[in-house]
This record gives sequence, structure tokens and C-alpha cells, in this order.
Amino acid sequence: MSHEEAWLAKWRETMEFIEKKRRNPSKHRVEEHMLVNWVKHNRKLMNAGKLKETRQALFTKLLAREEEYRRKNQWE
Repeated sequence: MSHEEAWLAKWRETMEFIEKKRRNPSKHRVEEHMLVNWVKHNRKLMNAGKLKETRQALFTKLLAREEEYRRKNQWE
């Protein structure tokens, strides 16, 4: 699996999580740490201007989706 395929797989996993759970991944749940860390890492790359253009469009879409659930109560 190439880096691009792995990145797309993680992007899909994160989008599916948000769609299914109707909330953002929580930093307080151990099983969701990988998603939180992936989003945080890519946000830092984007802010530094180091994220590839092809990835930036998809990641911007993910951030917009996350913004919809920004203040969503995480408790289920």
C-alpha cells in the first residue's frame, strides 16, 4: 500500500466515523486516539503549508464536516 492509498484509507475511516457516530473522534477515548492524532497531524501540515494540494482539498472537506459537530456532546 502506497502512502497515498494509506492516507486515503485513513481519510475514509475518519469520514465514516463522523457520519456513523454523528460526532468527532474524542481524545478521551483510547480506541479513537489514532483518528484524533491523524487529524491533528494533518492539520499541522496544512497550517505549515506542507500538505499536498491533492490531499488539501479532501482534508478541507473533512475539517468542514468536523466543524458541524464541533460543540457536539461526546457522551453516548
